[in-house]
Amino acid sequence: MRDFNYPGRSEVFSSNAMVASSQPLASESAIEILKKGGNAMDAAIAAAAVLAVIEPTDTGIGGDCFALFSKNGNSIPIAFNGSGKSPSRLTIDSARELKLDYIDGRSPHSVTIPGAVDAWFKLHERFCNLDFDEIINPAIKFAEEGFFVHERLSYTWSNNFKRLVNVEAKDIFLRNKKPPLPGQKMKNLYLAEVLKTISKQGRKGFYEGEVPSKIVKFLNELGGLHTTEDFCNAHGEFVEPIYSYYRDNKIFQLPPNTQGVIALIILRILESFKISKYDFNHPDRIHLLIEAAKIAYNYRNKLLGDLNSSKLIMEIISDDLLINKLSQSIDVNKANNLIPPIPSIGSNTVYLTVVDKDLNAVSFINSIYESFGSGLVPPETGILLQNRGKSFNLIKGHPNCLQPSKRPMHTIIPGMVFRDDKLFMSYGVMGGDYQPIGHSDVLSCVIDHNLNFQKSLDKPRFLPINDTIEVERSLSSKIVNKLKSKGHDVKTSQYPHGGGQIVSIDWKEGKLIGASDPRKDGIALGY
Repeated sequence: MRDFNYPGRSEVFSSNAMVASSQPLASESAIEILKKGGNAMDAAIAAAAVLAVIEPTDTGIGGDCFALFSKNGNSIPIAFNGSGKSPSRLTIDSARELKLDYIDGRSPHSVTIPGAVDAWFKLHERFCNLDFDEIINPAIKFAEEGFFVHERLSYTWSNNFKRLVNVEAKDIFLRNKKPPLPGQKMKNLYLAEVLKTISKQGRKGFYEGEVPSKIVKFLNELGGLHTTEDFCNAHGEFVEPIYSYYRDNKIFQLPPNTQGVIALIILRILESFKISKYDFNHPDRIHLLIEAAKIAYNYRNKLLGDLNSSKLIMEIISDDLLINKLSQSIDVNKANNLIPPIPSIGSNTVYLTVVDKDLNAVSFINSIYESFGSGLVPPETGILLQNRGKSFNLIKGHPNCLQPSKRPMHTIIPGMVFRDDKLFMSYGVMGGDYQPIGHSDVLSCVIDHNLNFQKSLDKPRFLPINDTIEVERSLSSKIVNKLKSKGHDVKTSQYPHGGGQIVSIDWKEGKLIGASDPRKDGIALGY
């Protein structure tokens, strides 16, 4: 139990359903959908659509999503990859002809075809109870009638509004040329009309006809090589989830192009150490997580791309000899500064999770990559286009090299944990580069240290990035000095590391437990 003399949050308990998301309005909308007879997937899509309107810094229909779905909480999760591909005409050679040395995150070349809307419809067709128009109505209402900006959202908005590129983007997402303050109301009338079109016409309303024509025309005028055929041909797919074990818990992630495999590699390395002998904030424990993460991220930078290009990194999670060698390479008392620095690839996102009365569970993540994505909004659409293509490199032969109609490496990763073949946790930890170490840290806190779910999200965070260790201000100076004594170059992070949501099923007590990260505006809400 937490110490009530200090600020904090309590876990949320319910018997019927539980939602955790990064915005209160999204959690409330999901609960209302559940009360109308919707299931966990109905509620998840509704919440994702609401977030696409009310948290434009991190998500939108111009982006991608991934999902895990467990039926009744006792089946192997079904995974869906809802990420889009690069334009069919964009190649390394054409990039070189455009005199590009890299893909600029605010250029049309960084815009990959949005996959989220296609994913919503495919997931709806397979799993949902309610009609799609009923699910998307709350999002339309907020776009049309407006929503009040919450405090953390205003903070992110203020720190990133200069990323908005064109006049249409600035007109929609600024008030009198300034970012909104907490409590100010924002609308997106053009987006409301696009959502209405999608509601009436279905998937075709976004991938065929007027909407993609406007997007393609706009991108082509900026020099982009997108075609309406790229939109028409955009399709996500159901994929086989990947997993590994951590202390007899079965951890599920999506396969590449996500970096879920990186979280699994970190956990496999950590399993060799008796982490439970430390306090969850002990500097030796933090050191071990940092060193394991540095190893795994190094593999990410060398070997991770789309599913067709990532065979070598996929083999690592089942290679016991290699995992043992990697674990033995870690010195408990000294940082390994020979591992190349981890280049930052950024990213902001929203994560949500839902468990319904039948214990169907959804772990769902949606993103436009960096804050405000590319910063580009095609006229009369209200759609912020993602810049996921920024993560491509132009190194021929690299797993994540730019190719036509190829999915880029993705930072966003939804997760699930099973115990004794029953769902224990549906969870996600946001924050771009932070996500793999964040997934590992939260799970270790729960599994190794018996922290409750809320405290596992609340605790101070740390991230090896570039050639430093970025720690949150809440990490004590005593711990920081101890890490420095081990050879780490520790710096205080300018911003908090990500966010996170958890819903757990307590099968014995017949209850659901929800937790929501205080670094965001969101809440866990049950009924």
